[in-house]
Amino acid sequence: MVRTLALFVVLIATTAVVSRTTADDLLVVPPATVGMSAEKLARVDVIMQGLVEDRQLPGAVVLVARHGQIAHLKSYGYRNVENRLPMTDDTVFRIYSMTKSLTSAVVLMLAEEEKLKLDDPVSRFVPEFSAIKVYTADGGRTPKRPPTVRDLLRHTSGLTYGLFGNSAVDRMYRDAHVLSPDDDLTAFSAKVGRLPLEFDPGTQWKYSVASDVLGRVIEVCSGESFEKVLQDRLLNPLGMVDTGFHVPDDKSGRFATVYSPAEPDGLRPVDVPQTSAFRKAPAFLSGGGGLVSTIHDYFRFLLMISRGGSHDGGRLLSRESVRLMTTNQLPHEVKSIAFGNDIRRGVGFGLGFSVRKAMSEWDPDGRIGEYGWGGAASTHYWVSPQDDLIVITMEQVTPYSFLTEWAVKKAIYDAVE
Repeated sequence: MVRTLALFVVLIATTAVVSRTTADDLLVVPPATVGMSAEKLARVDVIMQGLVEDRQLPGAVVLVARHGQIAHLKSYGYRNVENRLPMTDDTVFRIYSMTKSLTSAVVLMLAEEEKLKLDDPVSRFVPEFSAIKVYTADGGRTPKRPPTVRDLLRHTSGLTYGLFGNSAVDRMYRDAHVLSPDDDLTAFSAKVGRLPLEFDPGTQWKYSVASDVLGRVIEVCSGESFEKVLQDRLLNPLGMVDTGFHVPDDKSGRFATVYSPAEPDGLRPVDVPQTSAFRKAPAFLSGGGGLVSTIHDYFRFLLMISRGGSHDGGRLLSRESVRLMTTNQLPHEVKSIAFGNDIRRGVGFGLGFSVRKAMSEWDPDGRIGEYGWGGAASTHYWVSPQDDLIVITMEQVTPYSFLTEWAVKKAIYDAVE
């Protein structure tokens, strides 16, 4: 029955009818008008429906846009399996680390206004960083140079997360409850500044709480809360009406449940909307992972980036700032990014996005120049400048998986004509 439904969806996808999305006035155009094959894009429906049928996913939304226009926008499965609530294109998702690029964009706005410099030491904004040491077994040493705002943006600061490894510094982060939801950004950043660095800034890439520290940098530079600056500078201008640090009551009905793999049924709910921490305004405004959003809202952000920082006849970011975000900015000696033994060969990092700088066995269906990132509940996006292509996949499955991105990537690129 499900396979029959998938074939019916394929037939619908090949019909050249302009339709409006259910969430707003963004147009969905026939794929041929933007140089894509409707027949080949329909393969995405078959793939996604198969993942739902096989209970590898509860549900998902996939958006494909080319030349700034949406050529494919489909929802699959359920945002809540138990209550049979269908996934829709206005479903609200926990985007976790997809928050980071929004935070980075605001930092670069402030840099353009000369409220900060990218090579300012972090200690200018967080005094506790002025005495920071690099960890050694005998008590620590002075770093060769202090961590800077630029280091925070590209994850070369020497900070860590305390979540993905078991180094001495990771353990210190865990013991200090660095990511306590009860701390505001002032207390959080001070706590981080009192802990040692794992390495000299600029010598390695390590995923970390750096974007959360940037939230405090934004507050010090602006004299306002991180939430207000984000809202005023980015979310409001882009019309990102469903993006924020919590889900209010009037949007709770659209909020997805998070699932994890389980036997024998394939999936089990681990964070339901009724009791989720995202239902109330947090004390800790996490610039690294604190936002919820929709696929439409995030598309607006990526569209602005893909247009070189312009939006609606105006400009939010300079082309130079966008270039810094979307091209590799790692020091020469840092060859690729890595998560422990997961070395993503050929992948560097800009001031906000990962960047594909060379092909390798890692993600062989990618393209050189791709930039993007993902979130802990398996949301993901990538942009291919050479194809003028934006792809966003939204789902809610932990731990993080590349399942959806890697399942549909080749089909989407094959559809580019």
